[in-house]
Amino acid sequence: MAVATLALAGDTMLGRGVAQRLATAPFRTVFAPALRELTAEADAFVLNLECCVSDRGAPWAAPGKRFFFRAPPRAADALAWLGVDCVTLANNHALDYGPVALQDTRRHLANAGIDVVGAGAEVDQAREWRMLTVGDLRLGVLGVTDHPPDYAAGPARPGVAYADLASGVPGWLRQHITAMVQVTEVCLVTPHWGPNMAGRPVRHVRAAAAALLDAGASLVAGHSAHICQGVAGRVLYDLGDFIDDYATHPGLRNDLGLLFLVTLDAQGPIKLEAVPLALDFCRTRLADTAESAWLKDRFTAACAEWGTEVSAADDGRLVVRLR
Repeated sequence: MAVATLALAGDTMLGRGVAQRLATAPFRTVFAPALRELTAEADAFVLNLECCVSDRGAPWAAPGKRFFFRAPPRAADALAWLGVDCVTLANNHALDYGPVALQDTRRHLANAGIDVVGAGAEVDQAREWRMLTVGDLRLGVLGVTDHPPDYAAGPARPGVAYADLASGVPGWLRQHITAMVQVTEVCLVTPHWGPNMAGRPVRHVRAAAAALLDAGASLVAGHSAHICQGVAGRVLYDLGDFIDDYATHPGLRNDLGLLFLVTLDAQGPIKLEAVPLALDFCRTRLADTAESAWLKDRFTAACAEWGTEVSAADDGRLVVRLR
């Protein structure tokens, strides 16, 4: 039976301070070489790119919007160097510098050999899913976000694949999952959902997760909270942050994260391994012993709420058996 490994990472913010470093510094100063060696183990790597990649555009005019994230074109090459195969742009930063920067983002990523889901020049393109070859398996990837509504793509309007998940999973999203099921072995839905800095998934996120599985998703991997949440069956409620320049919450420790390695076969996910990471300012590396211990306790407790058991391997990885 064919078995493959999928790497998953959460919010990847390459703007502001990270952008300044990426503009001229070697990629290894942003992503530690040991991390790159780890991602090279995977047959495919998917993450949430929470910025645009462009040197054009103007900040989105929205009352009260505080943060605008834009990475230099070289950021696409950094992601390719890291081994990223596909990104979702379905989030609240894809349009931070307007439609022209979104267009640039898609172009720079395509030139780097990276597939894109979750945002496009109009609504049909924004909602398109992609098929990746993961070992000998066909993996469908679909991105969607529940915020903000003003970033939603329209019939002739650039933007993101928006769905008001608090009101339920819309018909178009169910139809796209059905289409993936018909031609792939594994269907990944990766939603940007719920509030920032939430220690556990809110009610509408839990309801949407169940509906996405019911529609046929093999695996649901969310992001937005900036901290890792628990695993419930085939749902990874939040992948946490992967790289940024954010301030650190002393209790929630958003400067510590996890890289997820999911073992797949033709029936879906078999096993989940979570590798502890430390997010220094504008640089991500493997966590040290003390950091790994904190992450183990946090992740174990978050998973226990959903009846999911976590064990620690000899190499420090946190292991969840999914069947």
